[in-house]
Amino acid sequence: MLEELNYAARIVGVKQLRRALADGRVRKVFLADDADPALTDPIREACTLAGIPVETAASARQLGQACGISVAATAAGVI
Repeated sequence: MLEELNYAARIVGVKQLRRALADGRVRKVFLADDADPALTDPIREACTLAGIPVETAASARQLGQACGISVAATAAGVI
């Protein structure tokens, strides 16, 4: 599931993902299971309204590694 983030064009981070969702550029969203729900719930809701699939990663660290960054990532999206 996270392998898609290795080769696809992506957005990493809550702020960037919110902007891309508002612009209609996101095809799929990945959220860290251990992230703060105050950050991830609004993104999940926006995806539900827009019909964008949401998948979860076991941890923010795992999601960050899948995105090729050295820090944890709460949210990422494929554009």
